[in-house]
Amino acid sequence: MIKTKMSVSVLLALLAFFSSTIAANEGTIAFIGATIIDGTDAPPLENGVLVITDGRIQTVGPRSDVTLPQDAEVVDVSEKYIMPGLINAHGHVGATIGLNGNGGYTRNNLLRQLSLYARYGVTAVNSLGGDFGPGFRLRNEQLNNDLSRARIYVAGSVVVGDSEQAIRNEVNRNADAGANFIKVRIDDNLGSTQKMSRPFFEALVDQAHKRRLPVAVHLYYLDDAKFMLRANADIIAHSVRDLPVDSEFIDMMTTSDTCYIPTLTREVSTYVYESVPDFFEDPYFLKEVEPAILDELSSPERMSQVAGSRSAQIYKAQLPTAMDNVRSLHGAGVRVAMGTDTGPPARFQGYFEHMEMHMMVDAGMSAHDAIRASTGVAADCIGMGDIGTLEPGKWGDFSILTENPTVDIRNSQTIERVFIAGNLVPDE
Repeated sequence: MIKTKMSVSVLLALLAFFSSTIAANEGTIAFIGATIIDGTDAPPLENGVLVITDGRIQTVGPRSDVTLPQDAEVVDVSEKYIMPGLINAHGHVGATIGLNGNGGYTRNNLLRQLSLYARYGVTAVNSLGGDFGPGFRLRNEQLNNDLSRARIYVAGSVVVGDSEQAIRNEVNRNADAGANFIKVRIDDNLGSTQKMSRPFFEALVDQAHKRRLPVAVHLYYLDDAKFMLRANADIIAHSVRDLPVDSEFIDMMTTSDTCYIPTLTREVSTYVYESVPDFFEDPYFLKEVEPAILDELSSPERMSQVAGSRSAQIYKAQLPTAMDNVRSLHGAGVRVAMGTDTGPPARFQGYFEHMEMHMMVDAGMSAHDAIRASTGVAADCIGMGDIGTLEPGKWGDFSILTENPTVDIRNSQTIERVFIAGNLVPDE
């Protein structure tokens, strides 16, 4: 017989009570009655059923068509909304503690950040650079059904070198460690540093592809974006910000089917603390931030420093170009994936991912497309086929919301609970 139907509140109470003894999602849980946004281009499914067995999705479909397993625990989520866990295609999980960027690259600090991401419904993070042994080990541990923190994928070091051979050697070191990506910068930081030479970049791409690894590129200029496409690099990890994208670039992007990660909130983070940001009054932000951090970022000295920063003001002035480029590329059919570059100090993990989706809509994407960019499309762009959409065989990573984010993307902040591999993410 099917087990007695439970409300969400009853199930959560039981899970909390037994959390010390239940190590994993062992068995079957059926969530029934919600509107399911599955991360594909399909319209939301009203009165749906999502069945999770041993951490993976067994079936998803209309309530009228799904036969529940006899041993299923049934959870009534009527009038709620279910969407896949958000995937940050460009984030960082590193040494930051508070506003200290060198607080310690330790297992406990990484777990703290991955748990923070998860509480905001971000269930996977592609950490593009500054990754070391503890991050690789956490990545290796997440193929189990006892997971209740965000998944992490790693790139190792951001590759640099003073010769082609040094570049190839660094690529090999990251590949030997088991990196998911190779990360490289071809940017001069608004003229303040030297770019990697183009022959060195070509050697890097060649070596990465010999090791069967994709190359994610930090860039700024349209000319460099065209160059990296000609060199067959794989993913653009930031916006083109200096110029509007042109037809040549759009054709190159569509022909190569290259993914584009705008990281709009990265630009916001460079200048927003020149005054007290509006989000400092947002309860959804305040629930996870330490008051001392707010005090420091709101200090007159800090605000004056940001207001007087040449680079911050340039990034601020060119954010509209970045947003217009999102509109143009998405409209042309380019795959746009959500990414934020969160992780460094004052780029707030979890909250900025929601802000990024909101900005993508402000840039011209529909709410449904912004959700897809943050779930199924993001998973495809980083090559992770077992997450991102709510389809049979994939991990049961999802959030339950009280309001519909496809009607208003700002409803993404109405997350009530988050599940990873079918396990409830703890409140803290």
